[in-house]
Amino acid sequence: MINEPYVTTSVTPLDSLDTLSPHEVAKLQDVSQGGLYRLFRQCSLAVLNCGSEMDSTRLVLDKFRDFDIRVSQKHRGLQLDLINAPVGAFVDGEIIQGIRENLFSVLRDLLYVGVELDKCCDGLAADCLTTNEVFHILRHANALKPHVKPNLVVCWGGHSIARHEYEYTKAVGYELGLRGYDICTGCGPGAMKGPMKGAAIAHSKQRIASGRYVGISEPGIIAAESPNPIVNELIIMPDIEKRLEAFVRLGHGIIVFPGGAGTAEEILYMLGILLHERNAHLPFPLVFTGPADSEAYFETVDRFIRRTLGEAAADKYRIIIDDPHGVAVAMKDGLEAVTRYRKATSESFHFNWQLHIPAAFQQPFEPTHNNMTALNLFYDQPDYQLAANLRCALSGIVAGNVKEQGIQAIEEHGPFELSGETALIEPLDELLRSFVEQRRMKINYQDYEPCYRLRPLTDMAET
Repeated sequence: MINEPYVTTSVTPLDSLDTLSPHEVAKLQDVSQGGLYRLFRQCSLAVLNCGSEMDSTRLVLDKFRDFDIRVSQKHRGLQLDLINAPVGAFVDGEIIQGIRENLFSVLRDLLYVGVELDKCCDGLAADCLTTNEVFHILRHANALKPHVKPNLVVCWGGHSIARHEYEYTKAVGYELGLRGYDICTGCGPGAMKGPMKGAAIAHSKQRIASGRYVGISEPGIIAAESPNPIVNELIIMPDIEKRLEAFVRLGHGIIVFPGGAGTAEEILYMLGILLHERNAHLPFPLVFTGPADSEAYFETVDRFIRRTLGEAAADKYRIIIDDPHGVAVAMKDGLEAVTRYRKATSESFHFNWQLHIPAAFQQPFEPTHNNMTALNLFYDQPDYQLAANLRCALSGIVAGNVKEQGIQAIEEHGPFELSGETALIEPLDELLRSFVEQRRMKINYQDYEPCYRLRPLTDMAET
């Protein structure tokens, strides 16, 4: 039931995307399955709903069920008509400028992917296609800065974290910002907002006016994790796999804060890539960190990694507890190594072409009940392939927690079932139980019901 005011108004772009073709307008207004209207409405609502405390796409869409957005071409150019938009996106009746910019970033990315992307990569082999698509989307968004030394730090972590953990992420961001580093996150609240906020304060103290706070999202998650107010470069990737690839191609180092299933998915993605033999000598600093009382969280994550992927995977990261300064120094050392390596190999600073990403990490995974059940959760496979399958399992759990399609599938067919080797399912169960006990699965944790069921198989023949 609507119990707060809404705003109906029109907005125009500030300095880009001034006009569209009739074909592009038609695509945005097309309500058919192949049209962009539904996706455009959902992503636009997420941007306008900045600062939301809800982490369910369904709840957001239901609360703002009367919201609508229409595209019109006036004689002066492009105009977006907003009907029943969230009042928090406006001040004194005028849309907030940062939200305005991000609104047109949504339009830019959805149109490019929906209309133009296939043309730019036509004819490429399958093993090159995804990476080139990611490159073209980032370039179209003006996210590639070719003349800047490696300084973009990717920060991963949960949207549902305790206040003191959030303050810690700000402290780390502050230390990074004092050293002139820019921040890239998943663009949402919690551990995605904190590092940006801390860096923004530090950039101001250092009189850095060009600080970058890059938020990379995808349509399936953005409504549940609306862009936070600090984001000044919003990029919408087509799916979770391209979103993850954009992080590791664009960023130069990664810091992982406490999180839940989504953060574990990101960790498995990164470790799986680093475990591939073609990336053995590629420098890519990876640091896990949190405040003192988050040490148990990282002990659980570290134990899970060692039991599933082995000591080789554990060698790929450092754990630094309760030391924001130490994290920043470690990242500085790592980025200096990245710079030396890229200079020595003539690799670009702005896009990591040399990083090999196996096909298992690029193929979109649809978290249906059949696909979740069919995941190969047995040890008899290469370690990077096992990481890819575990990543898919966590991706499905994220979908069941917060994504509209996943929530609907759980309601209709019950929890996802994950089955596999007992020695693998047991540490996975321990990891997921710790997320539930530590209230890291969802913001509204009081009502949390697991969207998954684990089935250990003691004998591979049982499959």
